[in-house]
Amino acid sequence: MFTGLVETLGVVKRMETAGTGRRLCLEAPSIASMLKPGESIAVNGVCLTVIANDAQNCTFEAGPETLRRTNLGELSVGERVNLERALRLGDRLGGHVVQGHVDGVGRILERKKQGEWETIWFSSTADLAEQMVPKGSIAVDGVSLTVVDVADDRFSVALIPHTLASTTLGFKPAGASVNLETDLFAKYIWKCLKKGEVTPELLARSGFIPLRESLS
Repeated sequence: MFTGLVETLGVVKRMETAGTGRRLCLEAPSIASMLKPGESIAVNGVCLTVIANDAQNCTFEAGPETLRRTNLGELSVGERVNLERALRLGDRLGGHVVQGHVDGVGRILERKKQGEWETIWFSSTADLAEQMVPKGSIAVDGVSLTVVDVADDRFSVALIPHTLASTTLGFKPAGASVNLETDLFAKYIWKCLKKGEVTPELLARSGFIPLRESLS
């Protein structure tokens, strides 16, 4: 489990084929020596397991399903990635609950400078867009962000200077791919609504909304 608050940027040192998957070696001197084999790390928002590490580098394996669902297969040597170690019990949850289980890949459609801030529009599949709401949470390449606007196949976020300076979202160009993970709670609510298991009457009986409002 993660928070979507990126700790550091790593650099791809090697990408090697490993059977039907890939082995990924990252240079990350600020955290590599503190890691242990078996530990979970979010790499561009994808939960991966450390299989080896030393003072400068850490190595992971990504299987076929991970490569199919995420942008990790597009990485090249020298490219930078967002890194976050797993949340510990008792840590502050400064972002939102992020599993590191990517739902799909979007692309940067447009970047709009607004002084030191920047608004970015991303493409999204329709089913993922249905799970987003303005002011809700979204993880983009593992970065916890607040949704500004949502359309049928896209959404926007506003990035502060710190996020632009500290994550890959500060320099990725239009057309670049990003990993998307919608809010964990939104997924369950969306599924229940799609199946018809949650109705205004049920919400009213459970005390979530006033009865008169639900029946009006």
